[in-house]
Amino acid sequence: MVDEIRWIARIAPVNDASLGLFDSGVGGLTVVRAVQDLLPGEDVIYLGDTARLPYGSKSPETIRQFAAEDVDFLLGKGVKAIVVACNTATAHALPEFWKNCPVPIMGVIEPGVEAALANPDADRIGIIATRGTIGSHAYQHELATRKRGLMIHGIATPLLVPLIEENWIYEDVTKEILRKYLEPLMAKGIDTLMLACTHYPLLIPLLTEILPPDVRLVDSATTCAEHLKKMLEEKDLLSGKTGEGKLEIYLTDLSEQFEELAKRFLRRPTGKVRRAVLTAG
Repeated sequence: MVDEIRWIARIAPVNDASLGLFDSGVGGLTVVRAVQDLLPGEDVIYLGDTARLPYGSKSPETIRQFAAEDVDFLLGKGVKAIVVACNTATAHALPEFWKNCPVPIMGVIEPGVEAALANPDADRIGIIATRGTIGSHAYQHELATRKRGLMIHGIATPLLVPLIEENWIYEDVTKEILRKYLEPLMAKGIDTLMLACTHYPLLIPLLTEILPPDVRLVDSATTCAEHLKKMLEEKDLLSGKTGEGKLEIYLTDLSEQFEELAKRFLRRPTGKVRRAVLTAG
């Protein structure tokens, strides 16, 4: 309780403090990019737990432990709000954070679900994600509780993240693998496809080639940024700065590969990338 009071006292008057975002790797930088586009005056601190990725193949207990350490790191930077920019961590860890996190915190699942159901004609929804996210049934449960009678079809697509990180997005092999993954969803006649992994917005040009034109795409990054803006407005936490916000990137394992990935995901200079040391809880 004393620790919570200390954190609350520290962040209460700080509209101009940074936003904190974390993911197991660099995929969450698609969310950062969307936040920068929508909220250009906000400072952002991003943590990528690259030393321990991927989270999608870990047990729920391990994911919750790692996510708690990620949150503690960002709280230590004095952030005013946190985005769990990782579908797997959102699915397994966010409910616990709602109980005890001293700053507003949100994930990527609820914004995506709300966007998917914003179209009243959405009846057959497909989901592509990591094994961990699909196995958690978090998206399926959230969709089913909000609208009765939905046909929901989730497919684990574990080969897509490595292909994206190898920059093979436009290779023929990637197109064929993606087509193979999507075949059962198209056979079910889906009208909406949820991209339930923060890497997947980079596949949108390819997806529009493969999918029928009437299938609506819902991506984690854009919907999350819009939800974040709404949350900050409701809590009167929007930055009053007029200039362009700063971005700090921390990775738990530094490598040239991930610095190059970060530049590709952001589509803008990253600045200095620093190493983060996490403290076990």
